[in-house]
Parts: sequence; C-alpha cells; structure tokens
Amino acid sequence: MSDALLEISHLKKYFPIQKGLLNRTVGHVKAVDDISITIRPGETFGLVGESGSGKSTVGRTAIRLIEKTSGEVKFKGINIYDLPPEELRKLRPSMQLIFQDPYSSLNPRIRVGDAIGEALLDHGLVPKAEIRDRVLEVLQSCGLSSYHIDRFPHEFSGGQRQRIGIARALVLNPDLIIADEPVSALDVSIQAQIINLFRKLQETRGLAYLFISHDLSVVEHLCTRIGVMYLGSMVETATRDELFKNPLHPYTKALLSAVPVPIPKLKRERIVLKGDIPSPSNPPSGCKFHTRCPFAVARCKEEVPEFRDAGGGHFVACHLV
Repeated sequence: MSDALLEISHLKKYFPIQKGLLNRTVGHVKAVDDISITIRPGETFGLVGESGSGKSTVGRTAIRLIEKTSGEVKFKGINIYDLPPEELRKLRPSMQLIFQDPYSSLNPRIRVGDAIGEALLDHGLVPKAEIRDRVLEVLQSCGLSSYHIDRFPHEFSGGQRQRIGIARALVLNPDLIIADEPVSALDVSIQAQIINLFRKLQETRGLAYLFISHDLSVVEHLCTRIGVMYLGSMVETATRDELFKNPLHPYTKALLSAVPVPIPKLKRERIVLKGDIPSPSNPPSGCKFHTRCPFAVARCKEEVPEFRDAGGGHFVACHLV
C-alpha cells in the first residue's frame, strides 16, 4: 500500500466552450491536461507556473470542488471520485483549501468567530458549547488575539484576513491544505510572516501542503518538492534544491532567471520569452512550449515529449534533455 497522502494520476479537466442559441459544445478549454502528483504526509509540494497554466484548477479538482474530466485522485488511498456525497462529506474536514483572496471568501456580515466556527457546527465535530473555545485556540495559533473573534472582516488588514483564512482551514484539524496563491496579494514583509506561520503550523501539526504560486522565490523558502506547469501540463518536477541548482526545461530556466537574487554579483542571465502563452482551447501540437522555446527543433513541433526521469527523481518533459 502506498504511503502517499494525496495521489493524483493522469488528471484532466476540460471546460466546454458553448456557442449558439442551443449552447452546443464547439470545443474545450484544456485547463488541466494529464497531471500526476504525489504528496506524502508532512510534505510541501509547490506548484508553479504563469497565470492561466491551470494551477488553481488542479487544486480544486484534487479535492473535488469541481469535477474531473478523467484521471484518478486518491486521498489516504481512497478514490474520492468513487465516493457518494455522504461519504465524501465525512472526508472533507481532512482536506481544506485556503483561497487567494481571503476577503472575498469571507461573508462581510458574519463575525470572524462565527465564520471560523460554522464548519465545526456543520460537521458536528465539536459540541456547540465548546466551539468558541476551539475557535479562540485556533485564532491564537495563527497569530491573532482573542478579541478579534467578535470583529467583522472589514476591520482587518490583508495579512490578518489571510490568517483568518488559515484559521478557518485549521479549525477542522486537516491532514492536507491546498494553499492557492495565499501570499500573492500581500506586502513582502507580510508574506514572510505568513510563510513562517505555514512552517510553524506544519511543524506543530504535521500538515501536508499543496502550495500553488507563481512566485518561485516564495516556493523556494517553503517547499520540499516543486512541479512546474505550462499550459495545463507538467513540464518538470524535482526537489527544491535540485530544481534551483540544475533546471532542465527551458521554461523552468526562464522562470528562474526572473527571480531576484540578494547578491548583485550573482545575478542570473535574464531569459525573456517571446510571444504570448497560447490559448488552452487550442494548444500547439507536439511540445506545447515550442512556440516560445528558443531551442525548439522540428521534432518539438510534431511529437509530445515523454515525461521521464532524468536521474535521481528529477522528471522533465523535453526532447532536448
């Protein structure tokens, strides 16, 4: 039996394009196109790529907030897409999602204490008389004070709202948290505080994260393994140290070249990609990256590269490697 907490195998999610008075399907947006990820207990897997590459769709499909087109998702060895609604509901507390914009995910008319505690009440995990104490405990573990429990969302700063979002996920005592761009809207100093909070919670609670981001400098500080997505497909996965030390895919090299370095003398050569990312409704044939790749050859336009092990668990999808 696998020791993986989350196993995503050949996952695909296509959204139909409908036109005309009869809303006929005339095509599909291939948001996620054959993705496989394994996350073990206590591990942080970083998923990076440009906006529109399908990262958020992977996260939502992985916990069945939206339905897959094909593929398989197992959580603790259980195929969640085989579960009836009542069984899936029992599994929900173990896998939680932290949204990119915490303010839009909070009801402005509900006090944050009620917003955090409503899931406990809904799932019947804690007696009603004990919910407030549980919420206070979680708020304090996320760096907020007890008096914050009776305030409304508009009374908090951006960083505090994100802490509330984290608290709302933690209150159910999950094993897996999918963090969808949780620090992208925050100032750099606040980002560091939230990243440190993620680390602390992982150490004290043994959490596993699927950390979705477009910022490789943030991913470098938090993740143990990293996967790079382009236009719905995975192009490279490796351990954090291996990926930053020895990137193999041209797209990964371009992303890393844009990461600021603290020592000017160590400045990387900037790689500027030409053109725009193609439409996921009409992706290029062969390697999806060949339209922007400076090293593309004729084979890249015709054959889809195999996602293979380049050595030591470093996987890459490129004909040139």
